[in-house]
Amino acid sequence: MDVNAAVAAAAAIAGVLTGVIAMLAFRWSEREQKRPTRTSLHTDPVLPPGVDTVLSVLRSSAVVLDEADAVVKASSAAYALGLVRGGKLSVEPMLQMARDTRRDGEIRQVELDLPRRGTGRGEALAVSARVAPLGSRLVLLLVEDLTEARRIEAVRRDFVANVSHELKTPVGALSLLSEAVMDASEDPEAVERFAGRMQIEATRLTNLVQELIDLSRVQNDDPLEDAEPVRVDELVAEAVDRCRHQAGTKQITMAAGGAADLRIWGNRGQLAAALGNLVENAVNYSPARTRVGIAARRVNAPGGDHIEIAVTDQGIGISDKDKERIFERFYRVDPARSRQTGGTGLGLAIVKHVAASHGGEVTVWSSEGQGSTFTLRLPEAGAARDRAHQHPDVDGLDDETEEADPSSPSPQPTASYEPLPSPEVLP
Repeated sequence: MDVNAAVAAAAAIAGVLTGVIAMLAFRWSEREQKRPTRTSLHTDPVLPPGVDTVLSVLRSSAVVLDEADAVVKASSAAYALGLVRGGKLSVEPMLQMARDTRRDGEIRQVELDLPRRGTGRGEALAVSARVAPLGSRLVLLLVEDLTEARRIEAVRRDFVANVSHELKTPVGALSLLSEAVMDASEDPEAVERFAGRMQIEATRLTNLVQELIDLSRVQNDDPLEDAEPVRVDELVAEAVDRCRHQAGTKQITMAAGGAADLRIWGNRGQLAAALGNLVENAVNYSPARTRVGIAARRVNAPGGDHIEIAVTDQGIGISDKDKERIFERFYRVDPARSRQTGGTGLGLAIVKHVAASHGGEVTVWSSEGQGSTFTLRLPEAGAARDRAHQHPDVDGLDDETEEADPSSPSPQPTASYEPLPSPEVLP
């Protein structure tokens, strides 16, 4: 009996101890859960109210860093530029700026050239980085992409330098020739010779100024503001008339053909200038007693039918390395020959801008010693009604354009070049 009582007492004491231990463990667990951990200090939202909304509407790439250099917030543009990788700021100069700003609270700004990831061509990404403190613990980094702005600035500088050089050449020649005329005032033959040279240089200067005006106009004007259906055969005839004298002097045969009743939707003056430049180049760079052909056709395209106008010559041709640059302003394949023909180096640049502003393109095929083919590809006027809806300031089509609408049930010419058995030969 005494033994059983002792066992019962011991069991009671053990139960009480177990309960006390369990209660203490439960209390300790609750305290541990309420105590902030080092991890929670970095994962809890720490951005001040409204900052997240402001960062989401900024055009600049935004990154917010905490006191451990961990990324708290980063915009999608920051990831696109490769600034943030694995939750860390991957650009060491920017990271060092953030640390310095966190230490002394000063705002810092610097321009950097970063390697462009994924291109394999060593291109640099120009950025402007600005770091400022955000509260007592955070640092805000704003990065602006300056690559396109720098490219445009470089193009502008090159253009100004090229214009200055091109203007300086004929102006300097006129100055020297005028002095020569004064010195040879008693020699009528010399005066006549120098005056002829002055006239050539003055014509070159006039052409250069006019083409600069034309280039500025096609770059700044919207061709659809004054758009109209333009007949292709009228553009071809105008381009041929423009070059008739030059072709006749070199005994070059000019042949025009292709599908009839084609119309382009655009600015007539710009289209005539573009096609005229292509035909003029073909004549200038073709040997005597050769042939220049102009052919037009309709091609089917997903976004609507297009008109292709091809200008083919039997000239000197263009090398592969030059074909990549011939549409640059003032670039000449043969500078000496270009100056002899009065070229300014702006003709193909104007063609490129006219094609692009009309929603088309210009391409070139060429082989040295065999000739070249420049193809101007532009939207057909059959889509003019849709364009008019997109641009309310453009008037509707006339009856002739509606007849030429490819959506009408009337039969349409085929979309391939047909042989020209009897082209219109223009002497």
